[in-house]
Amino acid sequence: MSLTDQKISELKQIIHNQLSHMDVQGRIKTIISETLHDEFPGRTSQVSEQELLDRLKQRGLLDDIMQQIQFESIGSVQHPATHFVDQGLSSQQQHTRKTNIDPNRRHLLLTIKYGKAFLEHIGDSEPLPGQVTSYFTIHIYFRNQRFRSRPVPCAVEPQFDETFLLEVHKDAAGDAARMADSTTLLSVADPVHLVIIRTDPTGETTLITSHFFEWRPVLACENNKMATSVELKGTGSESKVTAGVLELHVELVPKSSQTIGQEIISAQLKLERSRQAERERLFLVYAKQWWKEYLQIRPTHQERLIKIFSPVALRSKNKIIRHLLSVLQDENGYNRPTCSFLKPLRAGRLLDTARQAARFVSLLHHEKTQTLGGGDKVEQWSNMHTFLCRNRGDTEDHAVLLCSLLLGFGLDAYVCVGTKAKGSLHCWVVTITVSGVVMFWESLNGHRFIHQAIDPNDPPMDKRKHAKYPYKTVGCVFNHEAFYANSQPSDAVEVCVFNLQDESRWKGMSHDAIRSVCGMGSGTWPPLPPLCASSVDSSLVSNDLEQQLRVLVVEHRQNQGLTTVWDDQLSYLLTPALSAYETERITGTSISSLLHCVLVLLACL
Repeated sequence: MSLTDQKISELKQIIHNQLSHMDVQGRIKTIISETLHDEFPGRTSQVSEQELLDRLKQRGLLDDIMQQIQFESIGSVQHPATHFVDQGLSSQQQHTRKTNIDPNRRHLLLTIKYGKAFLEHIGDSEPLPGQVTSYFTIHIYFRNQRFRSRPVPCAVEPQFDETFLLEVHKDAAGDAARMADSTTLLSVADPVHLVIIRTDPTGETTLITSHFFEWRPVLACENNKMATSVELKGTGSESKVTAGVLELHVELVPKSSQTIGQEIISAQLKLERSRQAERERLFLVYAKQWWKEYLQIRPTHQERLIKIFSPVALRSKNKIIRHLLSVLQDENGYNRPTCSFLKPLRAGRLLDTARQAARFVSLLHHEKTQTLGGGDKVEQWSNMHTFLCRNRGDTEDHAVLLCSLLLGFGLDAYVCVGTKAKGSLHCWVVTITVSGVVMFWESLNGHRFIHQAIDPNDPPMDKRKHAKYPYKTVGCVFNHEAFYANSQPSDAVEVCVFNLQDESRWKGMSHDAIRSVCGMGSGTWPPLPPLCASSVDSSLVSNDLEQQLRVLVVEHRQNQGLTTVWDDQLSYLLTPALSAYETERITGTSISSLLHCVLVLLACL
């Protein structure tokens, strides 16, 4: 089969990159020099080419090159049978995926060799064969690319030994087909986000660290190769404590012919930090003035839940300015305004409707953040990548993710900050249609509620007509480009009118001010990561779950002195009932599952 000239050039480029990565030329020079010095002293001109090739084969150079080249037959990939239940958790095994590598773009070869000083796991020992133990997983996010390492047993010095190939390119029009030079790479300000998750044998996940790694110093290194140690910090209240150290090796592939001095990179990083600090300072000055104007409307506004920055409600009368200077923090302890946590997020073909998005978010585990020692609740908002990697978070994380997905579907969505019926702090999502229909979305369970404001001057209502939603008060609403504080006489949800353009009811912040620190062009905060398809085979998982449930039922009935007989035909016929349950939760369409069961039982008679 003949190849086109373009394919031949691409193949040559890939081979050249692979040989450069292995440093084949340097190894050949070393072997030839040692051979001429040790085996052929004084007769260099009499050594034949065949003799040198024989010495290269004896040294194993050709074998090393051939081991780097993997051949795979098209028909060698075997898909598991969906009717076979693998008791060895084969449903969780991930199959190797191959992706096309564009030789016209530069890539960042990131190798995580091992970890050191993970002192919290000093008591963890090496697992015995077949023993289930806690393990580490490293998650990486860089410029819309997500990767995950294989599980590594928890230890003081975990041996990760993982390599990731990250593509570096500019998103501007016309730059996609052109290899980025050193100047262009220097302007790419996106860091590599490293997240380490610990998973216990029970399936509970714990966030160990979240670190933003600055990779651009590799541009100033010789041959664009850099070996470095990264100190990882803890999260939340332990953000100043070292959680461990990672040994990294970073390489730019292919290497750049243009060398950038270390002083230029340092000046670029310093300039970016100064610009970010200046934008935040100007936004803080504006927000302080905005807050003063908000308090002048009504003195009782200081008791409302207005989350511009503060990790706690702005309730203190004498410490308002201190709270304003206390900017909202993420899991790394970085200061961030609330609007910077969400952006429109498109799920592609993974989620087809907004109802499916609400169902997806509700399936993520809810866990309240506690202080060290189990104190009161700490309000800590997580980066979206961290929240998705851990697969659990607080109510704010769920609301931000759901609002981002709804914004991606083109809805006018906002995150509401207020209280629930029992007075506890809570966040949920509200969408407002063009016709003025207000819909509440509960991110923890996927429920929806239509809101209709009640006129407080109307006569008392029948208790059966009261709203069914659990929300009591609302202090503010916001999304990625707007922030509105509730300035109505009462902050009760029942009497609140969600006409955000009415300045007599809602005091909004300047869109330009919000865009200066949260906009796409600001470059202050990393964009939201994309959603990834599940790597689990649903058929294998469902069959495995059914077998485990059968075993538990049989054991329970045996303890009661009963025998158990399973009817496989009836089990299959009950499948439509289970599908009806899931369809009802996803679409919201009320389907009588009892009617399905009756019809199935009648069909069995």
